[in-house]
Amino acid sequence: MIHPHIADALKVPDLVRLTDGLVLIRFESMKIYSALAAVRHLLERGTIRPGQTLIDSSSGIYAYALALACHRYGMRCHIVASTTVDTTTRAQLEVLGATVEQVRPSKNLKLDQELRVRRVREILAGRPDWHWMRQYHDDVHYLGYHEVADRITAAFPRAALTVVGGVGSGASTGGLVERLRGTDPSVRLVGVQPFGSVTFGSQDHHDPEAIIAGIGSSIVFDNVRHHLYDAVHWLDFTHAMSGTVALLRDHAVFAGLSTGAGYLAAAYEARRHPDRLHLVVGADTGHRYVERVFARYAEALDPAALKPVEVADPEEMSMPWSRMAWRRTDRPAHRKGRAT
Repeated sequence: MIHPHIADALKVPDLVRLTDGLVLIRFESMKIYSALAAVRHLLERGTIRPGQTLIDSSSGIYAYALALACHRYGMRCHIVASTTVDTTTRAQLEVLGATVEQVRPSKNLKLDQELRVRRVREILAGRPDWHWMRQYHDDVHYLGYHEVADRITAAFPRAALTVVGGVGSGASTGGLVERLRGTDPSVRLVGVQPFGSVTFGSQDHHDPEAIIAGIGSSIVFDNVRHHLYDAVHWLDFTHAMSGTVALLRDHAVFAGLSTGAGYLAAAYEARRHPDRLHLVVGADTGHRYVERVFARYAEALDPAALKPVEVADPEEMSMPWSRMAWRRTDRPAHRKGRAT
């Protein structure tokens, strides 16, 4: 196939068998699916017009995806970027034609996220003709993952399937599983979270090295549909790093930190449920994490020696790794004074 644009080629994932019960769905950059489908749908609906500026906040891979989608469909792009966006990503964004501004440096990811959203609102006050993509809240971002789900169904038509992946904005794992359950309601979904994320109630736990960009949140995301999740894992940085290094060492897969966290959680789930096929969502490659993760490979722990603490309620969780059977229940109550 000759693709009309590089984004159409980059979005397509590869399926890699890791063990008998474990398969990786590996993306070059997963959110390209989401951004392409969202921009196309908004254009077709007349919500946006060709040449208009699209704006959003991002910690990295959505920014790249939106810049590609804007390039593909002739839109302008403005990104309010996290401090975690590296020089390589920023250079690509700018060459693609996006304008980029980063919030001031902060070791506090909660403050980083709040500053980005605040800045988007400030810009829109002066640029009412710009369109805010709202990747965290607009369910148009679910659409692109329906195509991925159809690929999965075609690849594993008779498998008892469990999907394991970072929660993030909620659109990726949520979009996959909503579509998959349309034909098989027994499909399970296991979400992965860093400590400190408000999404599944771990905001009172502080991980000093929490840099698992994109899978947690300091504010409530409307696109997270809590009732889709069967279980949730919370992991600290060291455990996520250990899974990431093990994935490269044992399977030659160079992937990002959220993929490593998902791999560790999926390996545990596969031991508990050997009758099911566990599909690990690999959102991106490891290039953003060379210095912060792979250069520190000697510090990685042996995954075979690691296991989570099983808890019955988010209040019971403890670092460095906890797991809870979520049982497709609604979102947790966010205590007074927390970011919403």
